[in-house]
Amino acid sequence: MIRDWNEPVRYPDPAVKVLDRCFRQYVLGSAALERLYVGCRWAEGPVWFGDGRYLLWSDIPNDRILRWDEITGSVTTFRQPADNANGNTRDRQGRLVTCEHGARRVTRTEHDGTVTVLMDRLDGKRLNAPNDVVVHSDGGIWFTDPGYGIHVNYEGHKAPFELPERVYRLDPDTLEPTVVDETLVKPNGLAFAPDYSILYIVDTGASHKPGHPRTISAFDVVDGKTLANGRIFCDMGNCSSDGIRVDIDGNVWSAAGWGGEGSDGVHVFAPDGDKIGEIHLPEVVSNVCFGGVKRNRLFMTGSQSLYSIYVETQGVSYV
Repeated sequence: MIRDWNEPVRYPDPAVKVLDRCFRQYVLGSAALERLYVGCRWAEGPVWFGDGRYLLWSDIPNDRILRWDEITGSVTTFRQPADNANGNTRDRQGRLVTCEHGARRVTRTEHDGTVTVLMDRLDGKRLNAPNDVVVHSDGGIWFTDPGYGIHVNYEGHKAPFELPERVYRLDPDTLEPTVVDETLVKPNGLAFAPDYSILYIVDTGASHKPGHPRTISAFDVVDGKTLANGRIFCDMGNCSSDGIRVDIDGNVWSAAGWGGEGSDGVHVFAPDGDKIGEIHLPEVVSNVCFGGVKRNRLFMTGSQSLYSIYVETQGVSYV
């Protein structure tokens, strides 16, 4: 999609593609795709802070977390160095929880700005490179550890794997870790259904293998602590997923990339796994989140940029 970002867009925005009529209810005819910032090397991990009306996101190779202010539109550096931070979320107390490639750990930023290490090793072995993180309604912290930060030096520090690629849960009270899945090749983005009964997990293990399925899996969440009945939720086709979020109707909004022009952007799947819509962007998209005053603004981290578009739904509030 070639667009002059200094020129207005004729409504409805041609970047939004309706694949199923049920997606029309979420499309605003007078809302356009906006590029809010450009200048990253690999943008990731957007998280919305509604109480401050700002968005944080990671720029992994530049070793920083950036802050976009909704009121002024300004972008400032929230933290640098940031241990090659990747995925971010907020816990039930509104604190920032971050996956760090560089230090190979999951951290929590307290309200006073101090940083608490939640987990960095298991049985004396270092985590690979935690990637993405979500928080359950009971306060449990769930994160993936595919190890992309130790593959090469660009997004962390190249090193051998000490542990298998897994999904973990940290107990909300004791921070005791539990391995909840190790069946996926490269567990990546993850998100809970609105009622927390399902956990969706992206597997990017086949991203660079032509002809292999590129899938998002669904697991039943048992008693808020374990996973069962893993199955394929959807196949991304020629694209690879990465970060995902879920709206209040249970639709899954997935980052999409590596499919080329006309495929890269955001793909939207109904609760039954059918793809119902797309939002086309001019670069690979790594992650998404809902924000804004009414949680009806979709933020998207592209390869080098931050984008947004208003939609007629709301993201699930996890705080």
